[in-house]
Amino acid sequence: MAAGVYQSGLLADPRPGAPHGYRSVPRELGARVRAIRAVCDRHAVPPLAAALQFPLGHPAVVTVVVGARAPHEIAESAGLLAHPVPSAFWAELKALGLLPEEAPTP
Repeated sequence: MAAGVYQSGLLADPRPGAPHGYRSVPRELGARVRAIRAVCDRHAVPPLAAALQFPLGHPAVVTVVVGARAPHEIAESAGLLAHPVPSAFWAELKALGLLPEEAPTP
């Protein structure tokens, strides 16, 4: 199982001052998240869809665990899990050094 795929909320809401697991986001991490979100925009992939689906590329992962505070969040997660993520998206992340070349992807 993979859990915590939303990076403590940083991928969902990367703006300065947004709630997440860091007191302040390190500069390099903020730049990396912005770069990933730019690739998401180019491929019309919601960042949270990529976050949910990425761990499933690893053969040891068969389940992704996410929390929900309300019933509609369960439906949203199901929709993100079903959202098409093209192989070109993962390839671009690797080409830009945002994912290791050897990282397994869905």
